[in-house]
Amino acid sequence: MAKLAADKKIEPARIEIWFTDEARIGQKNKITRRWARRGSRPSAPHDQRTASTYIFGAICPKLGKAAALVLPRCNIDAMNLHLAEIGLAVAPGAHALLLVDQAGWHMSDRLVVPPNVTLVPLPPKCPELNPVENIWQFLRDNWLSNRVFTSYDNIVDHCCDTWNRLIAQPWRIMSIGLRDWAHRF
Repeated sequence: MAKLAADKKIEPARIEIWFTDEARIGQKNKITRRWARRGSRPSAPHDQRTASTYIFGAICPKLGKAAALVLPRCNIDAMNLHLAEIGLAVAPGAHALLLVDQAGWHMSDRLVVPPNVTLVPLPPKCPELNPVENIWQFLRDNWLSNRVFTSYDNIVDHCCDTWNRLIAQPWRIMSIGLRDWAHRF
């Protein structure tokens, strides 16, 4: 990281470490555990329809910041929109190191990376290194599962509301997302 800071003439204190990933949310969602009276069998709604959307989400755990877009497809064009959104969320004068998995749309030569963002690939097949995976698990377990969405617009609205609930709780982003290995410099 010191080399990156020197190459781009960035003061190390002005570097923000961000993580990003995307999650498909839709009518055919997961059923999760529920609290219920002992001996009872609570019902959980489960939809067989297949409308879905994607949350492209990024977090900066050290600062408790996040940026996301809810988009209809998961591709390079969507990733470009997401990168622009992250670039807007980076503090003025700061530079973001954006840790990404090696999905094709994260590493494409067709990406338009904002000047205040540098992509850093995580090792392949290591989702445990990306705390956004834990964000998705939290959102699904607490706000997105065990429900039937009435329409595509209902899915989008619910995803937006859910993400806004998350960003209103920066301490939660910090507690779920902080990784010692990423902030030891």
